[in-house]
Amino acid sequence: MAGFLDRAKEQAQQALAQGKEKVEEVQAQRAGGDLLKKLGAAYYAEKRGSGTPDATQEALTALEAHIATHGDGFLRG
Repeated sequence: MAGFLDRAKEQAQQALAQGKEKVEEVQAQRAGGDLLKKLGAAYYAEKRGSGTPDATQEALTALEAHIATHGDGFLRG
């Protein structure tokens, strides 16, 4: 009986770890999408005359840092 409980506990821990990993992946994709949106808004504002090149560069730098950390998977879909 103890062996069964140990296996069940191990499987539950694995499922929990997989769920946590998936949540983190979704959060990273959302954050990447938000950064991409901010870059687009900064670029648009710059071209319209109400933004600055510095703001666009800051948004680009933040997006590049996110990609370096989490990859560019959010760009595909």
